[in-house]
Amino acid sequence: MRKHLAAIALVLMVISLAIANHAEAQSAVLMLPDQSQHARILQRIGLTDITIDYHRPLVRGRKIFGGVQAYGDVWRAGANFNTTIEFSDPVTIEGQPLAKGIYGLHFIPGESSWIAIFSKNSTSWGSFTYDKAEDALRVTVKPQRIEPHEVLSYDFDDPTPTSTVITMRWETVAVPFKLEVNTRDIVAQSLRNQLRGRVQTEWQAWEEVANYLLENKLSAEEAAKYADRSIEIEDRFENEITKARALTALGRQADARAAQDKALTLGSESQVYQFARSLQRLGQQSQALDIFRANIQKHPNTLTAHVEAARIDVANSDYLAAVSDMRLAVNAAVDGAKATFSDLLRQLENHVDINK
Repeated sequence: MRKHLAAIALVLMVISLAIANHAEAQSAVLMLPDQSQHARILQRIGLTDITIDYHRPLVRGRKIFGGVQAYGDVWRAGANFNTTIEFSDPVTIEGQPLAKGIYGLHFIPGESSWIAIFSKNSTSWGSFTYDKAEDALRVTVKPQRIEPHEVLSYDFDDPTPTSTVITMRWETVAVPFKLEVNTRDIVAQSLRNQLRGRVQTEWQAWEEVANYLLENKLSAEEAAKYADRSIEIEDRFENEITKARALTALGRQADARAAQDKALTLGSESQVYQFARSLQRLGQQSQALDIFRANIQKHPNTLTAHVEAARIDVANSDYLAAVSDMRLAVNAAVDGAKATFSDLLRQLENHVDINK
């Protein structure tokens, strides 16, 4: 009888411990802390948001991959609910296209390769009801050995304006996969959409979109149209120069020169000087020097005029005159700017070509 009672007591104790352990992790009716804590991370690439929502289990001394999680079986990529990954725009994963949306993220671990699965079902509990027929994409990736990593984590490694590497790390395994975004086209379309809003009344908006299209070698014709729209709102140095760039890209050289000439009549002394400097950096020295001369004639005996004169002197290999003109610039500069012109003066004294 005593043995029978002892056995019953032991069973009751085991049941009590099981209930206590279950209650520590979760409750069907109460909100309690999760043993595998909830996390959400976000990375923006260009204008595209990538969000990973997951629970973070601990190793707790166990052998995870090839142990608790068998090789070849689908794994929920975290704990509890589906691990989900969301893209606000279309992306490519390891070179394979994937539409924007929210996906259940699963893995099939292996000793030498893993499979990353992006499932159209993102609302299940773990991988228990995973169905291959719901796959949006599968890619094979290479695992890496790492130092022990107690808590499962996801990281966005090596972000660039168009890509990142998403890496799962847990136990002694890291599993990276590369994500890429067509940032150039996504931004261009976003800017076009923005031009349908309140900003359409501002000259800057049209000019900035035109500039983006030109800088990213998209549509010069569209850029020229937007530059014209900006000019209609307010004719300025900035949008006339952008129009000139667009017309140059379209091969309309005479029209481009006319727009540039108009810009130079509208520009401030500083704007004209900076434009001429940009031409020098592009190797268009003769045109830049002509603009310097015209700017000096329009704004004589100013700090900028002295610097322009020094640059013209350098182009003529007259460093003695260049030093003299730059010394005038140093004397005319306010205290906060003297260092910049003093450095140019030192370069000229050492016969350094400051026009390069």
